[in-house]
Amino acid sequence: MAETLSVTDMLPNKFEPKRKFRWVFAIEGIDAFLIKTTARPTFTTSEQAIPYLNSTRYLAGKTTFETLSVTLHDPIAPSGAQQVMEWVRTHYESVSGRAGYADFYKRDCQLKMTDPVGTVVELWDIKGAMLTSAGFGELDYGTEDPAEVTLTIRFDNCVLQY
Repeated sequence: MAETLSVTDMLPNKFEPKRKFRWVFAIEGIDAFLIKTTARPTFTTSEQAIPYLNSTRYLAGKTTFETLSVTLHDPIAPSGAQQVMEWVRTHYESVSGRAGYADFYKRDCQLKMTDPVGTVVELWDIKGAMLTSAGFGELDYGTEDPAEVTLTIRFDNCVLQY
């Protein structure tokens, strides 16, 4: 039998969407206002095939969190490049050739999305973040673009708190 919807079911509810430009990414040792772009976490869950008779069933396998790409402004002061290099040196010190313990270079981060008045409406706790690459950008006499630093961050786990 056909269903007839009431007027209240057909009209949209009032809502305020989350905006892509209202966020703060907190990484220990890097000033939050230097961070120009990033993304929310992405994960992939592998599938395990279970063959049975004439068909196949699937179960969830291991979950892997994908890397985060982060772009930083690189002003003269405070230097974004210098803040990144201080983190890089906890991974590997190029002068001495020594590597660091995970406890030294892994950091916890927080990605906060806000509403129009600044209240945090979405909070990601990112655990065990480390750098897998840091690029200090190309230089070009033919452009007036500001310098930037690009990071690729690998992390162990993340939790969407709310």
